[in-house]
Amino acid sequence: MSNMVDPLVARIGARVRDERERRRWTLAQLAEASGVSRAMIHRIERGESSPTAVVLGKLSGAFRISVSSLMAMAEETTGGGTVRTGEGAEWRDPATGYSRRQISGARFPADIAEVRLPAGARIPYPAETFAFVRQIVWVLEGRLTFQEGDVTHRLEAGHTLELGAPAACAFVNDGAEECRYAVVRVRSEAP
Repeated sequence: MSNMVDPLVARIGARVRDERERRRWTLAQLAEASGVSRAMIHRIERGESSPTAVVLGKLSGAFRISVSSLMAMAEETTGGGTVRTGEGAEWRDPATGYSRRQISGARFPADIAEVRLPAGARIPYPAETFAFVRQIVWVLEGRLTFQEGDVTHRLEAGHTLELGAPAACAFVNDGAEECRYAVVRVRSEAP
């Protein structure tokens, strides 16, 4: 087993720890609020474990911020310049193969991320991760089934969907091919 820590995993862990400490929460308080075990949160914060997309959704929900907001600082691009293919930090969910690459820098007024969702993958997020944000999903390649509360949207390449009021959501690829989409998020008010 390697002792090397993935720099992006370490930055994600630091971001989770910073959010928790900013709220003056203990590990136990975050565990209770998120439904993620204290031991797992501790391993994530130390950069010893890469969280799954579902775990990130639970942590974001507890913080009442979007996954994009949680990830943006960890994935921050240099901003103000050109980011070429392969240069941006890419995070991969160890459970599903879902991958996410931050397109915009932290100083840009919107978070823009490119997501690749493998065939058969389902990524659920609690409603709290969508509080205080306006978000659009733009399918670039493939098909995406987006479950927004009780409503199911079937999106194909070129389709966009502006999310409504916060609701539990799931990004689902029930097709045979990978789906690639962009998420554009703008904070509508301060949490």
